Amino acid sequence: RIFFGLDKFNISKEASTTLDKQAAWLDANKGVTVRIEGHCDERGTREYNLALGERRANAVNDYLVAKGINPDRIVTISWGKEKPVANGSNESAWRQNRRGVTRVIGGGS
Repeated sequence: RIFFGLDKFNISKEASTTLDKQAAWLDANKGVTVRIEGHCDERGTREYNLALGERRANAVNDYLVAKGINPDRIVTISWGKEKPVANGSNESAWRQNRRGVTRVIGGGS
């Protein structure tokens, strides 16, 4: 799981450290497929947040592919603001909900 700034989809230095570890794990577990989920906080319209969540998921996808992970092993989805992990209308909740999540969906040995 990585986090994004408000209205941002760029990969931060902190996020790149996490994604480097994910890429190394995926490289060592070549049979695994993953789903990258883009999430947003509650602010903004449903349409805006679905588009932003998609850009976030694609940014994670692009990062992992640039690290040598086969793109056929990755699917992306945007949940927009539909699946918050933190309830509340405050910066603490919003910060937790602006995220990209990598989930194992198949494979392994």
